Amino acid sequence: MSAANSVENTLKRATQQLQENGSDSPSLDAAVLLCHALDKPRSFLMTWPEKELSPLELAPFESLLTRRLTGEPVAYIVGEREFWSLPLKVSPTTLIPRPDTERLVELALDKALATQGDILDLGTGTGAIALALASELPTRNVMGIDLMPDAQQLATTNATNLEIRNAIFLAGSWFEPLESSKQFAVIVSNPPYIEENDPHLAQGDVRFEPLSALVAAGNGLADIRHIADKARHHLLDNGWLLFEHGYDQGLAVRNIFNELGYQEIDTFQDYGHNDRVTLGRYVKTQ
Repeated sequence: MSAANSVENTLKRATQQLQENGSDSPSLDAAVLLCHALDKPRSFLMTWPEKELSPLELAPFESLLTRRLTGEPVAYIVGEREFWSLPLKVSPTTLIPRPDTERLVELALDKALATQGDILDLGTGTGAIALALASELPTRNVMGIDLMPDAQQLATTNATNLEIRNAIFLAGSWFEPLESSKQFAVIVSNPPYIEENDPHLAQGDVRFEPLSALVAAGNGLADIRHIADKARHHLLDNGWLLFEHGYDQGLAVRNIFNELGYQEIDTFQDYGHNDRVTLGRYVKTQ
């Protein structure tokens, strides 16, 4: 019979607590936190389920578990989140990369492969989108821009840690750090798109994430409209602009693209079958 403080029973107790506390992924949360506390890989938990944990091993785990039970995101607790199979350092100054954003990467990669030229990621945060694209396109130059200098430094650190050398990161507001003549084949962005009074802002992990990276004026569309407008000056002829947006914003974003003269406008769904990415091509030579 497994001991009370075995790996298996420790995970069971933590999973139950997290489940009762409303975690969407209680068993995964418990495993990630225990691995972090023990500085062991996930395989250790499966290989040694009956291993008795000492008080010195349990204490840091209990501390991490308490933080999670107060609602703090696991990614902030352990300081890391995997995205596009890349381990990325995260911090409370940036959004936590989410699986649905990989859909944006897939679509941007598809457009980048059909074009020639540099790629820009606006509001880069951890650098997740830019680094995913740079890792898949090692001969292309990828640039990421974020308003927060701390985010720019974090993205640069992630690039260094991953030994990705074709991505650079700048700090500034949207296109402001760029030379006026700089143009790109693909511009991609996961900008703030949540309305200021959205009740989801008081729920789950979002409570701990920076509001500046989440909330936008104009029914959540102000930053999308601004970027779509200014992007026309920084896209190469026939270049592509792609946004991640809210599940109910597809039509509104398509209308913005249409008003600003984009062509081949389309909206794609995420893995949960919600509208999530809208894109358009900007043709300068008619």
